[in-house]
Amino acid sequence: MGSVSRPQRRAILTGGLVASAAVITGCSSKSDGNSPSKATVVGAAATPSPSAVEAPPTTARGAYARLLEGNKRWVAGALQRPNQGVDRRESVAAEQDPYGVIVSCIDSRVPPEMVFDTGLGDLFVMRTGGQVVAPVVTGSVEYGPVTSGTPLILVLGHQSCGAVKAAYKALKDRKPLPGNLQSIVETLRPAYEAVSKEKHADPVDAMIRVHAQQTAAELRRSANLAPLVKKGDLAVVSAYYSLDTGRVEVLSGAPAA
Repeated sequence: MGSVSRPQRRAILTGGLVASAAVITGCSSKSDGNSPSKATVVGAAATPSPSAVEAPPTTARGAYARLLEGNKRWVAGALQRPNQGVDRRESVAAEQDPYGVIVSCIDSRVPPEMVFDTGLGDLFVMRTGGQVVAPVVTGSVEYGPVTSGTPLILVLGHQSCGAVKAAYKALKDRKPLPGNLQSIVETLRPAYEAVSKEKHADPVDAMIRVHAQQTAAELRRSANLAPLVKKGDLAVVSAYYSLDTGRVEVLSGAPAA
C-alpha cells in the first residue's frame, strides 16, 4: 500500500469516506497545472514536447488539455509514451497522483492509456462492457475526485461498441440476453429509449453517443461529485472514440477556460 497525502484544497472532504478510501490505495498531492486547449475534436498533427515527463495538471481544464494533446499524438503516430520508464515506476511505487478518471468500455481496441498517450500513475481507469456504471463502479469513479482531488472524469464511448449493439438488438427484439449480460442491457435501456424516439441513420452509433452523455450527466449529479462540479473543481466530460481514425470527439461537459 502507498502512503496518502491529501490536497489542502479538498479539506472539506476529509472524514470517514476519505479515511476508508485511503486504505484501498495511495494518493499524493498535486504540483502543477497545464495550458488550456480549445479543441473539442482532436486533429492529426502533434509536436512532441522536449520532455516526456510532466507534472500532473491540477485543474479540470489542464487535465482536459493534457488528454487531448495525448490523443493528438496517438492519431498522428507521434507517441511520447510519457511516464513509462523504470524511474517513473519507482517514483509512483509509494504514492500516486492521477490527474484524470476514464470510464470506458472493455473493448480491446480502446485502451485509454494508449489512446491518450499517458503512463504510469496518470489515470484511474474503469472499464466495463459498454462503459455502464453501477454503484460499485460509481464508487470507483468517485475515489480519485473525492480523496485526492482528481479534477477530470471522462466517459469514453466508442465506435462499433459490441455491448451497445447487443443491447440495442435485445431491447428491440425483446429477447433478454443470458445471465448477467442482461444487467448491461438494462443499464443501457435509457439510451435505447432516447434513441427510439427519433429516426437515426445508425441507431446503434446514436445510442453509443447518447449513453456516454447520459452516464456523464448521472455522474455530475452524484451526491459526492455534484459539489465538486458546482465549485468548478471537477469536470465530467463525455466523449466518443473513432476506431477508424483514433480521434476522440468530445460530446459534452468540456471545462470552461
